[in-house]
Amino acid sequence: MTPLVEVRDLTIEACTDSGRRVEIIRGVSFDIAPGEIVALIGESGSGKTTIALNLMGYTRPGCRVTGGSVQVAGHDMIALPERRRAAIRGSEVSYVPQSAAAAFNPAHRIMDQVVEVARIHRTMPVAQAREKALALFRALALPNPETIGERYPHQVSGGQLQRLSATMALIGDPKLVIFDEPTTALDVTTQVEVLRAFKAVMRERKVSGVYVSHDLAVVAQIADRIIVLRNGVVQEDAPTPDILERPQHPYTRQLLAAFRPSTAPRVAAEAEPTSPEPLLVVRDIVAGYGGLDKTGVPRLRVLDKVSIDLAPGRNLGIVGESGCGKSTLARVIAGIMPAARGEIRFEGRALAPDLRGRSREELRAIQIVFQCADTALNPAKSIEEILGRPLTFYHGMGGRERDARISELLEIVRLPRALRHRRPGELSGGQKQRVNLARALAANAKLILCDEITSALDTVVAAAIIDLLKELQRELSLSYLFISHDLETVRAICDEVVVMYKGEKIEQLRPEIHGGEPRHAYTKLLFSSVPQLRTGWLDGLEQDPELLKAFAQR
Repeated sequence: MTPLVEVRDLTIEACTDSGRRVEIIRGVSFDIAPGEIVALIGESGSGKTTIALNLMGYTRPGCRVTGGSVQVAGHDMIALPERRRAAIRGSEVSYVPQSAAAAFNPAHRIMDQVVEVARIHRTMPVAQAREKALALFRALALPNPETIGERYPHQVSGGQLQRLSATMALIGDPKLVIFDEPTTALDVTTQVEVLRAFKAVMRERKVSGVYVSHDLAVVAQIADRIIVLRNGVVQEDAPTPDILERPQHPYTRQLLAAFRPSTAPRVAAEAEPTSPEPLLVVRDIVAGYGGLDKTGVPRLRVLDKVSIDLAPGRNLGIVGESGCGKSTLARVIAGIMPAARGEIRFEGRALAPDLRGRSREELRAIQIVFQCADTALNPAKSIEEILGRPLTFYHGMGGRERDARISELLEIVRLPRALRHRRPGELSGGQKQRVNLARALAANAKLILCDEITSALDTVVAAAIIDLLKELQRELSLSYLFISHDLETVRAICDEVVVMYKGEKIEQLRPEIHGGEPRHAYTKLLFSSVPQLRTGWLDGLEQDPELLKAFAQR
């Protein structure tokens, strides 16, 4: 069988800020058969997306192809003039982005944007394209398929928008679809539905696919073959079962090990609270947006009478789908978002709802590490300035004392001291998140609120951050409130897990119950939706349709 895609010795160079040219893709070769789905996996910077985009004849700014060939359905995507490549994109090769929201124009209705591909390429009349779009809406299991196209992008959920972006990619009957981390930002229950829909449509239409991801469990459910990349070089290329069960390359084995974070319990002395008095007490917190009504309750209530306790030296995980109130709870505890009702006590003392009413010592003791280090770190400041500010504010440090402490903080989070003179834009995602953590440590915090701090990181880097958090806890007697939708990560670091749904705490349990018998129906649904690292898991997953309907937030 003639391959649909033939990549031979692809080499791509990039230009650094200093003007030096470096090879970022080095001699990559692979084939994709008609109807085959191939996954590209590897850590950030491995070249996954760069290779995938070049299958569409697109090379990122600052990069250039210096060698090799890319053939897709008989087209030389490197040698073709841009006008010809543009005609192929959307018709023979299409793309589903990581952020569906960025793919849609908020000012236009969804249906108008989906059929635009047919209008641009003149493949069919608009009326026929609308009928085809409706068929795809049904095939992708979208709710209210007859009317969902009349909505605007902001009027549908993230999972629905991701499937709608797939509709846009598939309406032109492409031979190859590129999926670039399309479920990374989705909750596990939504992810299951989206993966099922993608897989069903691709199989039914016999479309080839390239699935870019760092999530091996997701890849295991959809890919026929896996190509493992590192530093722009293919490390291993084999059928999915062989990669998962019989990995040959040491780096592939490292990826598999990182996906299964250590859940070994801490020793008894560490696990026991150092004091009978809770470190943090949160009681009956009510918070939200849109101002207060006549009864003093937020018009848009996000948290509804939430209560938690956290003992010194312990870690509490908060899990649940997007919009359940996890991050809002962290902001309320930190004082960034004042609660309308309820009480927060820290080390036995009541905290003011608003951080402006808290003492400097209270601010120092509770620090928050945000999900996106890109927006949490000032891009105009050097790492030295970013870490120096809390040292001066909380401890009055200056001069040599501050410089020495900055070096110590960088060493604590396993970063070279030479990075102190760089700006955040010059660091990798994992390095930026370590700086984010070092800034919290600069305050000598007792409690660190970790808000989805590994969700934007690849598996290997995320595992290293979790190991670092554990080590810091042993050395500094820290406590963590760990917010995540990644249940495996929470299980690896937390002593107990709180499950939230629609602003309410619905269950609290120990992580070893994960996969066992949680009491609440939503917890059962949440835990059963976590992809397992084996082929066939998705096909064999059986979930109560009434339960899915009852808890639908998609």
